[in-house]
Amino acid sequence: VQLQASGGGLVQPGGSLRLSCAASGSISRMGWYRQAPGKQRELVALITRARITNYADSVKGRFTISRDNAKNTVFLQMNSLKPEDTAVYYCYADSPSGINYWGQGTQVTVSS
Repeated sequence: VQLQASGGGLVQPGGSLRLSCAASGSISRMGWYRQAPGKQRELVALITRARITNYADSVKGRFTISRDNAKNTVFLQMNSLKPEDTAVYYCYADSPSGINYWGQGTQVTVSS
């Protein structure tokens, strides 16, 4: 399974961005992690095939994760972005057998 992410870029504080990630095969959970410079990779949001979601406390109420099961695609709508959201965002997926997959990472920079 390969993950192809798109979206990201430079946005001002308070702005919005949308990330997308398409998987090439059958997957179970999909989601996003992020890694800021000098910090460990952390969970942003996950969504199951049943659309049960899990968010990091730092993004609750601002980010929304969704998915299109027919297209094996996950989306992350990011609103009210803050400078501390600046990071490389990695698409994540796991298979029904428990294998983990990672996308190539996309840079999100929130700066005025």
